[in-house]
This record gives sequence, C-alpha cells and structure tokens, in this order.
Amino acid sequence: MSETNNLSITIHLLDADSIQLWDGYVSNHSSASIYHQSAWKSLIEETFNHKCYYFYAINQHNKICGVLPSVNLKSKLFGNYIVSMPFFNYGGVLADNQDIADSLNAHLQQQASDNNVSHVQYREKTERINSTIAVTTDKVNMVLALPESAEALGKLIGSKRRSQIKRPIREGVEHKIGGIELLDDFYAVFCQNMRDLGTPVYGKPFFKNIFKTFSDNASLVVVYWQGKPVSTGFLIRYKDRMEIPWASTLSYANRISVNMYIYWQILSHAIESGCSEFDFGRSTIDAGTYKFKKQWGAEPQQCYWYHWIPEGGELPNLSPSNAKFDLAIKVWKKLPLLVANTLGPFLVKNLP
Repeated sequence: MSETNNLSITIHLLDADSIQLWDGYVSNHSSASIYHQSAWKSLIEETFNHKCYYFYAINQHNKICGVLPSVNLKSKLFGNYIVSMPFFNYGGVLADNQDIADSLNAHLQQQASDNNVSHVQYREKTERINSTIAVTTDKVNMVLALPESAEALGKLIGSKRRSQIKRPIREGVEHKIGGIELLDDFYAVFCQNMRDLGTPVYGKPFFKNIFKTFSDNASLVVVYWQGKPVSTGFLIRYKDRMEIPWASTLSYANRISVNMYIYWQILSHAIESGCSEFDFGRSTIDAGTYKFKKQWGAEPQQCYWYHWIPEGGELPNLSPSNAKFDLAIKVWKKLPLLVANTLGPFLVKNLP
C-alpha cells in the first residue's frame, strides 16, 4: 500500500481479496475493455511467466476509484519494459478523474524506475488531456457499427462484395463456429500463416488458457475447403462488442476469396449474437488491411499509445517494420513449420 500526498486516496497492488472490487469497477466503467479485467493477471503470469503489476486506488470512502493493469516483459533479446496491455490493442488507466489517473500512472512509473525498464507503454483509446509524455498515433482500430440484420449488412457492402462471398460457396467451402473443440484446426492455420508472414507464433497453451478463463467470451470460426481448415478467426466478446484479435488464411485459399466468406460469417454471427459493434483490430491508415476492413463499412478509431521514458532514455523500436528485423523475418519465412512452431512461443512472449 502507498499513500498519495495530493489526494485522499491510497494505491494498492491487486491481491486475491481485491479481485471482486477490481472487476466490479471495470464492469461499470464506460471506457473499460475486457483486457482490464483482473483474470488476465494470472493468465499471463501462468502462461508466459511475466511479472504483472495491477495497481488500484481506494478513496476516503473505502471505494475503488481507479485501476491500472500492466505487464513487465523482460528478455535479453528484446529488452526490459512494461506495457498496459501487451498482446492486445487496449489497456491503460481507468479512473474516476484525471488526478487519480495521474497518481496511478506515477506509481507504475516509479515501479518501472525501480525495475530499470527502458519504457512504459500505455495502449489507450482516448487522448490524454495536457499530457507531457510521448504519444504515437500511427495506428487505428477499425470498428463497424453493426446493422440490425445480415440482410442489412449485405445491402451495406454492395453487390460486388456479395458476389465475392458467393464464390467460395460455389467452391464448396464450409465453416464451423464453436469453442475449444476447434482449437487444433484454428492453430494449424494460424501457425502456418504466421510462419509465412515471418512472425513467431504464440504457443497453443495461451489460447487454451483464454478459453479456460473466458469461456463465455471466446469463440472460434474455422472455414474448411476440400476437407481441410484454410481460414480461421479467434473471437472475443465483451458486452455488446465483438472483436477478432487473431485471424489467418492460408495463402493458396485467397484465390477463391475465402477471406470475404469468413468475415461475412463472422459479422453475421456477431449480429445474430446481439452485438452492436465489431472491432476488426488495428491497422495503419491506407495499408492493405485498412482497406480490407474499410470495405465492410468499418471506421477508424484512433489509437493513442503513450510512452513514458526514464530521463536520458530512448524508446526502442520493436515494430516489425524496423529495418533491423528484415533479415530475421526473411529467415523465419524459410523455417520448417515444426521449427518455427517450436521456437516461436519462446520469442513472441517477449514481444508486445
């Protein structure tokens, strides 16, 4: 526990006795995401062995008034840094007011200094007022306000795209929407696609643990062609929003527009499930993924990724677009799938 001088609040670290308080606050906060929930702490610690710092504030009425989840990623290859929240698009502080938010951020930054980290990254969806720390705004989340029916969605996307959706159907594709029973098929497509992109892959236990922890929120969609899984998406629902943190399609299936088919099925599923929004995930404006999502009617929502850097420090560039990773990406694309799948989880757990 730590007291603040300028506010009648105390700052604490999450423990077993405060989980219910934490999650109650998150559930009632208008800016919260599922990634603010306390269960991610144990999931990430058990899956990746990262140290997590979940700070929360208690006011003079003994009520929780702010939360800040974070994860310390530390490796010789990629360095030592803290992210709120890694692996996903959302994080940062939730608080009743800016003073409480500032106090929670200050505590995390003090923790970062004690840990000798290179930086703290906050993945926020709203702009901070009068912020003095660096912010990057090169990414947007593409979000679609869902119509009331699949028929209305069909009218929204137009005849050309409806025709593209019908092409795979003529080719005999099928799909399944389900849970952990589809994980092997999802993972087979995901691993191959990520290897082909030159990106290390998460281990299967990560996805198993998400299903174990968030069984009511997670689902899978898998498209089959000629009896084999060729396209897939991992879906997470929180309240009335559904998102797709991971999606993959095998390259040879692109020629029959499988991507159009799977997203049609996913969006139809989201509508039928009563969702009002679908989050396609983040993109760079005018990049290929941005244009693909835009054709469905999705609109960009700015990502504000803030970075606190210790005095005299410098923000490292861990983006795949960094030229120093070019050779590694080219080599990774050539690796046998078994080798990539074995080495990938040890590397990717330390990338945000």
